[in-house]
Amino acid sequence: MVRATDAQRVQRLNRALELLADGASLSEAAERLIESFALSRRQAYRYLQEAQTLPQPVAVGPPTVPLTIKVPAPVVLALREHARATGLTMGAIVARALSAFLARAAGRG
Repeated sequence: MVRATDAQRVQRLNRALELLADGASLSEAAERLIESFALSRRQAYRYLQEAQTLPQPVAVGPPTVPLTIKVPAPVVLALREHARATGLTMGAIVARALSAFLARAAGRG
């Protein structure tokens, strides 16, 4: 069985939330999710269960692309520790750091 991508998961969660907000019963919403996304009944109910806990739709971020780089070992150790302490992924930390660096570099012209 193929796992859903992050984008598919967000799309399905947001659709489940929308169906519930529109007043659909759980069974009606499940049927619509099954038809729209070719899900099993069990998976449709899982999306609905998670959607019930969401205060608002989930934001869809840009797609990610794998990037392989070499970094000194002490930097990797510090990155792992920071990721553990903050609960962020190493990829999210690196993406934020690179975005901030590139924004500053662009300002220098």
